[in-house]
Amino acid sequence: MKKMLALLLALTMVFALVACSSNETEAPATDADTADTTETVETPEATDDTSDDTSADAGETTGDDAAAEDGAAAGAAEFTTVEEGKLIMSTNAAFPPYEMTDDQDQVIGIDADIAAAIADKLGLELQIDNMDFDAALLAVQQGRSDIVMAGVTVNEDRLAVMDFTDSYATGVQVVIVPEGSDITLDDLGDLMIGTQRATTGNILASYPPEDGGFGEDHVIAYDNGITAVQALLNGQVDCVIIDDGPAREFVAANPGLEILPTEWVTEEYAIGLAKGNTALLDAVNGALNELIDDGTVQSIIDSYISAE
Repeated sequence: MKKMLALLLALTMVFALVACSSNETEAPATDADTADTTETVETPEATDDTSDDTSADAGETTGDDAAAEDGAAAGAAEFTTVEEGKLIMSTNAAFPPYEMTDDQDQVIGIDADIAAAIADKLGLELQIDNMDFDAALLAVQQGRSDIVMAGVTVNEDRLAVMDFTDSYATGVQVVIVPEGSDITLDDLGDLMIGTQRATTGNILASYPPEDGGFGEDHVIAYDNGITAVQALLNGQVDCVIIDDGPAREFVAANPGLEILPTEWVTEEYAIGLAKGNTALLDAVNGALNELIDDGTVQSIIDSYISAE
């Protein structure tokens, strides 16, 4: 009996020890599991938060980058030209110092240099097509050139068929007369006046007297300024109305001529483009204004026209 009781007591103690041992083992494991779970849960949450923030930031950055890339792409493709990679300028190279030809028959001058600087800013190759003045204006309107620069001024008639950049130079219309002549501005309405066809001088002088002109009967239009001045030298006209810059060149090259001391009309030169070609207009105008702001345009003008 005592042996049986002792055995039962021993078994009870073993079960108790096993139970205790089991409880002690499970508790730490549960704590460890809980701790591990807590760490495991917190880390992903922190990562998720960071990931969310990073993702949001990355999303914003990516969006900005994408927008910037889209903007850059749009900037590169926002305008088109008549020929890809080229900026074609139509002009009349008989209007020194704004445009004329050199010994190699290449067009040079103020407008040519400014156009070259604009083309460079736009990443384009400049091509200059020389033609009559009115043909140069039509070339832009008909999509055969991208811009026209030929001492072009803005008026209502031209605004109806072309768009224009901001002004880049001031033009002054003057009157060339034979040296020693007693002609004054008040006499022009009684004289025969030579002009370059389709220029401001030609247009304004041809207006009726009530509109400030002298009437078409008193105005002869020539293909270019050189021909008009030659007509004056030949006695075919009494005077020539033309821009001050070219007038100085013509008088210097042709003894026996002079310019009346009083200006006839003051006007602003601008670059003409096809009507409604807003993208190219904005691009050209933007480049032009940068060149004005950094002094490039004035430097070009000064290199051809002295301050005196």
